[in-house]
Amino acid sequence: MDSLRRGRSRPQAKNGEAAEAHHPEASADVAVAADSPAIEADQAAQPLFELPAAGVNENFSATDHDGGPPNDETIPSTDDGARPVNEMADSGVVEDWRIDVDGMTVEPRSTLDVLYGLSDKVARGELAEYQAMPLGFSPLDRSLAGGVRPGELVLIGGAQGTGKTTLALQMARNIALAGQASVLYVCFEHDDEYLLNRMIAMESVLGGPMPPTSGLRIQDVRREVLGTWMSQGAGDSAELADNPRLRPAMDRIARYGQGLFLMRGSQTTTTVATLRRLVQSHRALAPERQLVVFVDYLQKVPVIPDSANETERITTVVNGLKDVALSEGVALVSIVAADKEGLKASRLRNHHLRGSSAINYEADVIMILNEKYHIVAKVNIEFNPYQAQRFRDWVVLTVEKNRSGSHSFDLEFEKHFEFSCFDPNGRQVQEKLIEERLYSD
Repeated sequence: MDSLRRGRSRPQAKNGEAAEAHHPEASADVAVAADSPAIEADQAAQPLFELPAAGVNENFSATDHDGGPPNDETIPSTDDGARPVNEMADSGVVEDWRIDVDGMTVEPRSTLDVLYGLSDKVARGELAEYQAMPLGFSPLDRSLAGGVRPGELVLIGGAQGTGKTTLALQMARNIALAGQASVLYVCFEHDDEYLLNRMIAMESVLGGPMPPTSGLRIQDVRREVLGTWMSQGAGDSAELADNPRLRPAMDRIARYGQGLFLMRGSQTTTTVATLRRLVQSHRALAPERQLVVFVDYLQKVPVIPDSANETERITTVVNGLKDVALSEGVALVSIVAADKEGLKASRLRNHHLRGSSAINYEADVIMILNEKYHIVAKVNIEFNPYQAQRFRDWVVLTVEKNRSGSHSFDLEFEKHFEFSCFDPNGRQVQEKLIEERLYSD
């Protein structure tokens, strides 16, 4: 166990030394014993796991063959389903188990090899996949045990107008601002300058109190950009940074902008394979830097050649995105559209996400957005019209699935869509929620 604790590679058995093959049932107290001063150095240096020598009695019952008491060579029976020790000794240890498939190597790893690999990672401090990356929404990060992790596929669903893109873009901004990872935001519905305009509006209020008392609305940003060009003579000398209303938000973006990449998705070229190549290219350019990929939105990702129907196409896409997350070691967050039944449902749920059931199976985390006004119990508003109006300002985020912890809980965040953001300091929903829609607008 000394080599395991020091992060060295698994010791290999020498030819003809079957008795020194590694025993898969050795316990952690071997490591303690190896460190004890009472253990001789040559004993501590023995192979980590040993199997009994060939010839051990094969009887694993508590009595001998003739019904008498167990003899000295009898190995006690166990009820844990383990194979007899001598049978494993006879079978030997399988090493270098691999095959080639279409030019790629497929190589199963024994649990012991995985254990030694983890020990090596600990020794080198390469534990990025164990470190959560906060999304910047306090109650949500606490519910997700700190945030998202490499290898996870996170889905954000909701009806039109519930703020899916606003939430995802704000999450991307928060991750980049924290500096723990770079972010690639791929949007199939808007170009990068449109997203930048929304970010300028967002930054104009996120640094101040909530609810915002001042700031730039999205339409104000467009007006200021055009006004800067016109006020400076419509020449090449116009500088956006000279605009006093835009400058504070632009300065805040400059603090993290180098780590947040915006890209317009194409329905002819931005396939899952393209996303994989982008991830691999980023790793080649910055091997020590984590990456989080946002896809807005999943149903827009093309499959070439196209599948026979939407269900097959979305199955291919979601399986591909999950494989990119796992094999490339990145966290992948994707917006998912609702189906027709979901748009008419009293409350949108994860089974209302458009496309294949693979969406629910492959995702590690599923978040669903609903307007609070539509799903709050009638008793909370029937005698208080003002309260009913206030509920229109909130969105309920339900974590429908969470492989890393608890799920089926409801959080609420106040929306400030005129500034393209949510108040990140949300809270748990206190009111009773129902399944029936109260009003039809």
